Amino acid sequence: MSYGAVAATDSRTPLTSLDRCDACGAQAYVRVRLDVGEFLFCAHHATKHSDKLRPQAIDWYDETSKLRAADARTHQPADD
Repeated sequence: MSYGAVAATDSRTPLTSLDRCDACGAQAYVRVRLDVGEFLFCAHHATKHSDKLRPQAIDWYDETSKLRAADARTHQPADD
């Protein structure tokens, strides 16, 4: 996790492709606000750290549904 200074954002500000996971640098889909600051996570690292971070989280903003929607569009049967 990155403990660097993070610009304050509204907890509901949508994440963009420029927002990167603090653990691995992949696109972030989850923003977690804690007493010590704000962290961004990809879906994998949000899941991995969820049990530890959720009880401490002031806010947990989750856009992982975008991944499921994109996956569903990718796997549509072809029209003949």
